[in-house]
Amino acid sequence: MASISVKHRAEYYALQVISVFVRWLPRRGALAFGRFVGRLSMWLVRSRYRLAKENMQLALPELSAEEIEENVRKNFEHIGASSVEMLRLDMFKHGSDDIDLYFDLENVHLLREALALKKGVILLTAHLGFWEAGHLIMSELGIPCAAVAKPLKNPLSERYFAEIRTFFGTEILNSRKGARRILKSLRQNRAVVVLLDQHISPPGSVATEFFGRKAYTTTAIANLAMKYQIPIVPVFFLRQPDDRYKVWAEPLLMLSGEGENAVIENTQKLTNIIEVAIRKDVTQWFWMHRRWRVKPATEKD
Repeated sequence: MASISVKHRAEYYALQVISVFVRWLPRRGALAFGRFVGRLSMWLVRSRYRLAKENMQLALPELSAEEIEENVRKNFEHIGASSVEMLRLDMFKHGSDDIDLYFDLENVHLLREALALKKGVILLTAHLGFWEAGHLIMSELGIPCAAVAKPLKNPLSERYFAEIRTFFGTEILNSRKGARRILKSLRQNRAVVVLLDQHISPPGSVATEFFGRKAYTTTAIANLAMKYQIPIVPVFFLRQPDDRYKVWAEPLLMLSGEGENAVIENTQKLTNIIEVAIRKDVTQWFWMHRRWRVKPATEKD
């Protein structure tokens, strides 16, 4: 385990206190608390607020200043509520009525159809809605699942969240270990969840068009899917106004082609799918991170 600093311990103990509190509250009260914390963080972490606002302004120029401000507020509230929901994830009861009570599932049969090919399946998703619900949903559907995740800097918090994520049987694959572990899991005919909307510096990424601007996107998924003909099924998890979740799968993709141009085209195709999903509710994506890092000179290419 990485070295544990005083700061790490302080953050972890604060996380424990908050976790005990939100798990004690009824779900509705816990989500209301999360939204309050989200609104508060707009003022406590002004750099993230400014970044989210700038990102949304550049990505959605058709919106007025008032609409941007309202959407950013809703976005911070959503992130706060989702963070609380994550701390309570293992409180959903496997095999109970919780799935019917809190989730609307659409086209999830497509996941089983993809797994029937015996090549594993890449579940394409993004930091949209309550993506962490995938751990519960895949377990409930009886689908063996692994998720690619970047470890947190705080090893204590990382271990805590890993326990929540693996509670329903998900295997966590360290994103820093590369494609080898992903391929191993796919060969075990697992569904591997990949969030493709994060910045990945080159090499190993290409500049894709995302909301009208260039952003570096990993080529690992396109390379794997093309080389081994692994099916890809997009899956997304959007919060509804009543705090239930719409979970839907989209038609299976088999990427074709060879060479660098095919990798670029297919990575762009996957990016387009994510953008379409985000546009269904732009207040539920993670706007407060530095997704667009392509320098202007590179954008001319």
